[in-house]
Amino acid sequence: MKVILIGFMGSGKSTIAEVLSEQLAIEHHDLDLLIENRSGLKIPEYFDQFGEAKFREFEHQTLIDALEMDGIVSTGGGTPVQDANFALLLDHPTPTVFLNASDDTVIKRLVSDGIQSRPLFQQLGEEGLLDLKHSRQNRYEQLADITIDVNDKTPDKIVAEIIEKLNQGTNKERAY
Repeated sequence: MKVILIGFMGSGKSTIAEVLSEQLAIEHHDLDLLIENRSGLKIPEYFDQFGEAKFREFEHQTLIDALEMDGIVSTGGGTPVQDANFALLLDHPTPTVFLNASDDTVIKRLVSDGIQSRPLFQQLGEEGLLDLKHSRQNRYEQLADITIDVNDKTPDKIVAEIIEKLNQGTNKERAY
């Protein structure tokens, strides 16, 4: 494992992981895709059939397995909020990169992606979603070895910043 990416939905975790994976020539493991492949269901379908609590249990087990894989892990937006996941990520030796997006950036990206692919956006609406984002912010910050502001930046620029900061080292003493 080289890097763990965290951040709220719409912060660009999957996109950045793909670009970072190419530039570092290592594998990328998207936690949501691992969950979908293992469950045989898309995330919205899993939520509909089993609810958020069951999803979070399944997500935790998948996270444990993903952290054993080599490469980059991009988490779901709610992954670090769960106490068991938070403890797991906090104790893991891999550097954790927080992709920090403004409210405007998140809403713009989610609307562009289509809200039907985001069950929490459908359920909470814009105001509720931003309240959720604000409630999660502290957890993201607590886990972050590196924080990257993603607003108004291209994926290549964000990845260059991540690599530069990784090369400077983190409190987990990793350099790449």
